Amino acid sequence: MATTTVKRQVQGMQRTARRAAAAGAVGAAAVSALLLPATPASAQPVNTPVGTIDVPDQIQLPAGIPGLPESLPLNIPAIPGIITPWGPAAPRPQSGPRQAAVNAALSRVGDPYVYGAAGPDAFDCSGLVQWSYAQAGVSLPRTSYEQLNTGSPVSYDDLEPGDVVSFYGGSHSGIYVGDGNVVHASTSGQPVKVAPISSMPFAGARRI
Repeated sequence: MATTTVKRQVQGMQRTARRAAAAGAVGAAAVSALLLPATPASAQPVNTPVGTIDVPDQIQLPAGIPGLPESLPLNIPAIPGIITPWGPAAPRPQSGPRQAAVNAALSRVGDPYVYGAAGPDAFDCSGLVQWSYAQAGVSLPRTSYEQLNTGSPVSYDDLEPGDVVSFYGGSHSGIYVGDGNVVHASTSGQPVKVAPISSMPFAGARRI
């Protein structure tokens, strides 16, 4: 009688141990899946200076666990210059009065140069700059020399779209549009156009 009772107790303890081991294995599998997820088929290469690695766009979770979804997104933020699973990092959008002035000046490309004209259908150099900023709600002086002395000075290497750029000692002005170019009303017989900033002798720049 005593022997039978002891055997039953031992068998019960063995069953309890097996259940605990099984539960521990399930928990370990879940933790392992969260910390070391298998790379899914949707993983895409990421270009970095040191090579190419695979970055998954989601974590695959073990199936059959109540309350858990099948996967979780990684939500990796875009890093400038790095291609993520969502594509290249998007450039910061431009806005504000300086960009509005750029847009206004570019809308007049092809209009004729007329000395002393300040728009809306013909321009001289400073007239184009003044008119373009007026469309953005900003009042600028009329002449190129006065425009060279308004706003805040900006170095050649720190130019941003919308900066007023002066050439030929201050006798000519235009608006920097980015990528090394300015939009300006150049001279008689030439329409308003976009030109490389390096095509004219740089005299200074001002940020409005």
